[in-house]
Amino acid sequence: MQNDVFNKEKNRQLSLTPRTEKIEVKHVGKTDPGTVFVMNKNIPTPHSCAMHLSEWYCRKSILALVDGQPWDMYKPWTKSCEIAFLTFKDRDPEEVNKSYWRSCAMTMGCAIERAFKDEYVVSLVRAPEVPVTGAFCYDIVLDKRLDEWMPTKGNLRSFTKDVHALIYKDLPLETLEVDTKVALEIFQRNKYKVDLIEEKALQNPERIVKLHRFGDFIDVTEGPLIPRTSICFQYEVSAVHNLQAAPSSLMRRFQGLSLPVHLRAHFTIWNKLLRSRKLVTEDQTKPTDESAPT
Repeated sequence: MQNDVFNKEKNRQLSLTPRTEKIEVKHVGKTDPGTVFVMNKNIPTPHSCAMHLSEWYCRKSILALVDGQPWDMYKPWTKSCEIAFLTFKDRDPEEVNKSYWRSCAMTMGCAIERAFKDEYVVSLVRAPEVPVTGAFCYDIVLDKRLDEWMPTKGNLRSFTKDVHALIYKDLPLETLEVDTKVALEIFQRNKYKVDLIEEKALQNPERIVKLHRFGDFIDVTEGPLIPRTSICFQYEVSAVHNLQAAPSSLMRRFQGLSLPVHLRAHFTIWNKLLRSRKLVTEDQTKPTDESAPT
C-alpha cells in the first residue's frame, strides 16, 4: 500500500510537466567546466549528467551541488541551473559525510523493521543526529512483548547481515517531495511517523515533506542521501540502548558504524574503530541498559 501511494504521487508529478519543456544545466565543476546539457524538465537527474560526463563521475559522485545547494543524485531538476559534483575526497566532505550517515541509518531502520517479520510490531520513530562523528542511530519502538528482550551479539550479527543484503542489492535511493496529506496516507499506521510528518510540515509554509525510497522501503528524511546502497562497504549494527520509556512504550536506540567503499579501512583499523566509537557513543547516549553488548 505504501508503495502504491508513493508511485501514484510520483506519476502524478511527472504528468504535470510536458516532456517538450526544456532546461539548461551547466556543469561548473573543476574538471570539464562550462559543459551545458539541454534536458527535459522534471525527468533527468544529476546522475544523468554524470553519465554524459564520464564513468569517473558516475562512480565517485555522492551528491550534486545545484545552484550551491546539496542535491540527491537521483532527484530531478525543476529549472535551469548550475551543477557540480561532490565526493568523499573533496577538501570539505561535510555534506557528503552527513548524507552517508543519514543513508546508513535508513538502511539500518529497514533491516530492523524486517528482522522481526510479522510476528511482532516494530515502529520506526526517527534517525536522530548524534554527537559522535561517524556513528548513526535509529530510534525504534518494539512490540511490548519484547520489553525484556536483550539483544545478544548473535542478534547484532544477524541485523548486520540483513543490512549487508540490502547493500549487495545495489538499490538506488530516490527522493520525492509530497504534500503532507500524501505523507500521512503513506505512514498512517505509524503514529510516530505521523507526529514527525506533522512536525516537519509546520517548518515550511507549503507543508511539503521529503520522502526517500530504496527498493520498497520508504522513510521520512530531509536528505540528501547517497545514490545507491552499494556505496556502503564496511558496516556493523554495533549496539542497542534502552532510552527513557515513553508513556506507553519502551524506545530502543539501535546504533551502527560504517565506512563507504571509497574509504574502506584495513580490518585491524576497522576493528579498532568499532571498539573506540562504540564506547564513546555509549557514553554520549548514557544508556540505561548496563548489560548491552560492547
